[in-house]
Amino acid sequence: MRSSRRSEVDAFIVMDVMEAARRAEAAGRHIIHMEVGQPGTPAPQGARDAVAAAMAGDPLGYTVALGLPELRARIARLYADWYGVDLNPERVVVTAGSSAGFLLAFAALFDTGDRVGIGAPGYPSYRQILKSQDLRPVMIECSDAHRLQPVPADLPGDLAGLMVASPANPSGTMLDKPALAALIDACAAQGTAFISDEIYHGIEYERKAVTALEISDDVYVINSFSKYFSMTGWRIGWMVVPEDHVRRIERLAQNMFICPPHVSQVAALAALDCDAELQGNMDVYRRNRALMLAGLPKAGFTRIAPPDGAFYVYADVSDLTDDSRAFAAEILEHAGVAVTPGLDFDPERGAGTLRFSYARATEDIVEGLARLARFMSARAA
Repeated sequence: MRSSRRSEVDAFIVMDVMEAARRAEAAGRHIIHMEVGQPGTPAPQGARDAVAAAMAGDPLGYTVALGLPELRARIARLYADWYGVDLNPERVVVTAGSSAGFLLAFAALFDTGDRVGIGAPGYPSYRQILKSQDLRPVMIECSDAHRLQPVPADLPGDLAGLMVASPANPSGTMLDKPALAALIDACAAQGTAFISDEIYHGIEYERKAVTALEISDDVYVINSFSKYFSMTGWRIGWMVVPEDHVRRIERLAQNMFICPPHVSQVAALAALDCDAELQGNMDVYRRNRALMLAGLPKAGFTRIAPPDGAFYVYADVSDLTDDSRAFAAEILEHAGVAVTPGLDFDPERGAGTLRFSYARATEDIVEGLARLARFMSARAA
């Protein structure tokens, strides 16, 4: 059977690590999962209760392509509550996870062969989705001096779009309002579409993340219920687009997805009112972050930048290896801890980096750090 050039995308390495960890568990080993960016907690109880009630009396058929109107309105109110932004609910589009948002955004904004900038290190699926749509990802090497975030001076002059994430995956670093505004202004001056990935908003520590909507309406914002709302497998997210792009996105969504999953929309609507439980999850992340920032250097992973948000620590391990994939496999084999090679996030420099996730239960973090310390001690002996 013939195949397309567009389908020749790279593997998502973290998924390969997850499979290796699964095989180890199937063989009877106990693995500590620091590889996957997935909360260890379920969807909020209120969300699960709402789904149970809906399933008892609602056929849960198709919704309109842009999502349940009541969910769109409630998401708009979230922007008022979190950021003081008065958002027209008509600009909110409910999607089948943030991944559907990326597909819709790229299809709406770019033509075949367009160049789209991505900060490196960055979420690997950005560049693979772009490749699958016959677009050209342009990796922008971000420096430690700018906390692994792009700045206007880094931008090539021929970009059709720029994708920025704050808090970022894998680094957890955030852009403050002046830095984000500088990027948005630079893009506007060049006619470059600006896309803000905000799926880790809500998971912040010392300061609140800034939404691009505080700065401009002429941007695309993509978000998800996966991270802060602890609903990864429900595959539900949203995007906010300029008013003159709503119908464009609606036509694409009608044809590509028909609608987001109805049952997940019911859960998402209820999850937005589960503040107490969600803040309880944040208490766990705060404890885990403190443990990681203290424990990783003690184990020998000393070159790390404290994350402002999300639930990752990105470590420079170039003093320990020049093959992060082999190093991650060694850690899994000998320490029983699954971690993600930096090659997923930065094809050029990622051979010397690892990402550690602290999204799971605190007892797993404690045990994982102890195992890493023993492994590194034995390795140095």
